[in-house]
Amino acid sequence: MVEQVRYEVDGWGVGELVVDDGALAWHELHSPGGSPGGTHPLADRVQAYFRGEHDTFRDVELELEWCTPFQRAALDVLRSIPYGETATYGEVAALAGHPNAQRAVGSVCAQNRFALVVPCHRVVAADGLGSYGSLGLGYKRRLLELEGVVL
Repeated sequence: MVEQVRYEVDGWGVGELVVDDGALAWHELHSPGGSPGGTHPLADRVQAYFRGEHDTFRDVELELEWCTPFQRAALDVLRSIPYGETATYGEVAALAGHPNAQRAVGSVCAQNRFALVVPCHRVVAADGLGSYGSLGLGYKRRLLELEGVVL
């Protein structure tokens, strides 16, 4: 059964979750248009995160059938970056077993379907903040500040 839930967080906008047979298949932090509707325990947890509650989301099952072995390894490393901390693309690549694959880690982050649950916002460039896709650096900066990261 596929559940699609839109939730709203004051100051952050409307997000969207797609859960397929209990596994998270998609999480969009800021969906264009639409209004919130429905409920889901994971949406409640995401809303609590935006209110400042710490959550690792490590217990959330992900739909990963589309992943290559490298993508799975990178996603596992990304999920292990603690709340309030950052890692560089190169560090993630090395921990995923591919020390020269920092650009590939950037591609994994760019294709991340699981915002917050796979915290790509915690991955930074060796010489600065790095990028954050369509939401932009301002949104990434806000997420890191919410977690207490000093930039």
